[in-house]
Amino acid sequence: MSDLFGDPGTTHRFRGVAENVLDALLSARPEWATDLGDHRFDDRLTDWSPDAVATHTGTLADALSALDDVDDTALAPDDRVDLEILRTAVTREVWELAELRAHEWDPLLHLPGDALYPLIAKETGTPAERLRALGARLTAVPEVLEVARDTLRNMPRVHVETAISRTTGVLNLIDADLEPLLAADPAAARTVVAAREPAAAALLEHRAWLEDRLPRSDRDPALGEQAYAARLWYTLDTETGPDALLTRAESDLQAIEERIAEEAATFARVPPRPGLVREVLDGLAHGAPVTDASILDLCRDALAAATARVRELDLVTVPDVGVVVEEMPEIRRGVAVAYCDAPGPLEPRAADVPMIFAVSPTPAGWSPERVGSFYREYNGHMLRDLSVHEGVPGHVLQLAHAARHRAGTRVRAAFRSGPFVEGWAVYAEEMLAEAGLGLGPEVDAGLRMQQLKMQLRSTINAILDIRVHAHGMTEEEARRLMVERGHQEEGEAAGKWRRAQLTSAQLATYYVGYREVSELAVDLAQARPGCDRRQVHDEMLSHGSPPPRHLRGLLALD
Repeated sequence: MSDLFGDPGTTHRFRGVAENVLDALLSARPEWATDLGDHRFDDRLTDWSPDAVATHTGTLADALSALDDVDDTALAPDDRVDLEILRTAVTREVWELAELRAHEWDPLLHLPGDALYPLIAKETGTPAERLRALGARLTAVPEVLEVARDTLRNMPRVHVETAISRTTGVLNLIDADLEPLLAADPAAARTVVAAREPAAAALLEHRAWLEDRLPRSDRDPALGEQAYAARLWYTLDTETGPDALLTRAESDLQAIEERIAEEAATFARVPPRPGLVREVLDGLAHGAPVTDASILDLCRDALAAATARVRELDLVTVPDVGVVVEEMPEIRRGVAVAYCDAPGPLEPRAADVPMIFAVSPTPAGWSPERVGSFYREYNGHMLRDLSVHEGVPGHVLQLAHAARHRAGTRVRAAFRSGPFVEGWAVYAEEMLAEAGLGLGPEVDAGLRMQQLKMQLRSTINAILDIRVHAHGMTEEEARRLMVERGHQEEGEAAGKWRRAQLTSAQLATYYVGYREVSELAVDLAQARPGCDRRQVHDEMLSHGSPPPRHLRGLLALD
């Protein structure tokens, strides 16, 4: 058996194998590599042609054989966790290519927006370096989209609709959004300028092709019970199956409904009664109006207030990192209202790259009624809770702690656990809502109500995810669940229905992660009776972003 440091020979061999496997994965998925901050492949796009997929599948099989040959009993705990994380990641990719085969039916996988955006928007290299890579990727766009049209068959309508919208976003990205970078180095920009017109023409052709296919795109976006169970296992890295998870989530939903009803009655100073929760939420929304013109500034103010409060209460160490609150780019809209975009964990210039808290105002062309519905949902109180989740002490803080983690391989940096990342952010919402922002009783009460509403939402997210993909939930059933029991606006419910169809398993990470992180925090505090709350939280965040079950082992809680 290994001791705390592991057998040196086995450790050296594993770390070499791990780095080679990770290099093969990054080389095959250059957009992912760029997102992580590894810029060796910035001049490439993923090749989804049948020959390339077959070659990569063979590489993955060899990688699994090499990992299976490692004696995990001779590794230290940190390396043993990284071995398990990497083995799961490789197995997942084999399954996705051979069984799920989403590259054959999901047009979103083939769009170049996520490959082009970071080179244009993020200052992760000199303008000349970024322009050279951008020119190469733009040059590859026509061929990549031709491969897409040869590969895609039997697509779901919702995926095609979203791909059409995002293709328009990519066209805008390489038009006006590109100009500042071109002006920064006119000499290096020549290749980009030459490649931009053919890329734009290819995008227009591809959009027309998608529009032509839209009327007959009738594939069911639901994965089905068997495929969904597999994807859920790979995403959550937990032994809990879909049906057991569904039973637990539906039971917890009832408990949260009781809590928010009690909170509403306390806020309104009346006995609980049907309809009171919605009345209180509507009153809070009316008293904290938001517009497209004010949403970004309100998020900036909310982030500053939450950060100051966390420091004041000494809940967790707040690293000194730069955060920019900005409007979400068009190519990334259509799934979530906000996200935290941190520097890639492999980014050598990470200290010079700020974290981005991106927020999506309402799209142009929405009716006044739809805009009003949106901002009833995302009122000032909700924006405070959202800023906690995406900002401090949520994603911004957790990912800043994760960036400090040093390990023998890059594995844990490359494969962040969704349940841990999202679970911590939901836990952070609850932690600050219970403590209060210190901005007055009404603000604190408003935050508690919104945080409980968000707990309803995260629990309903898991129920939706399972029922949509494994049990045939209809849009009307989903709408009633979200609106009547989750107190969501009709527009929010419509957007979440779309998201549930476009994604699978990710919506369950909030609920599952919250339960696991919360339980872990309680157990760690009991195991470290001499530690205060900040020390407990800092220790939880000191191991990167591993799956919660692995974090338990690293913290010696098993």
